Amino acid sequence: MNVTRSLLRSIACNAALVGAPLALVALTTQPVALFAQRGPSQRVVQGKVVDKSDAALKGAVVYLKDTHSLAVKSYIANDQGEYRFGQLAQNTDYEIWAEDNGKKSATKTISSFDSKNQFYINLKVDTDK
Repeated sequence: MNVTRSLLRSIACNAALVGAPLALVALTTQPVALFAQRGPSQRVVQGKVVDKSDAALKGAVVYLKDTHSLAVKSYIANDQGEYRFGQLAQNTDYEIWAEDNGKKSATKTISSFDSKNQFYINLKVDTDK
């Protein structure tokens, strides 16, 4: 009986000695694993719609086109001519332009190869005849 008790005590001590470092490794690597599992970060494009004299164009419509799916989102510029599109995919190319009273700005491209997550793009609409 004493031999069995000694053997069990020895096994328990060895398990504790082996298990403690493994538990420590698991505790120190888990936050890294959780951090690595985060999803891809989202992109944001924002800016201002202005006329040729750089005055804000309130109510101009800004269009954002996904060049893969051809889906188009729109945003009506606020009183300061500002617009914002969020939650854009990293691996997608986009085209953006503004329109006001039948006039259109130049079309700008946001490339999936550009690693930035924040884009500030001002769109100029020539409101003259």
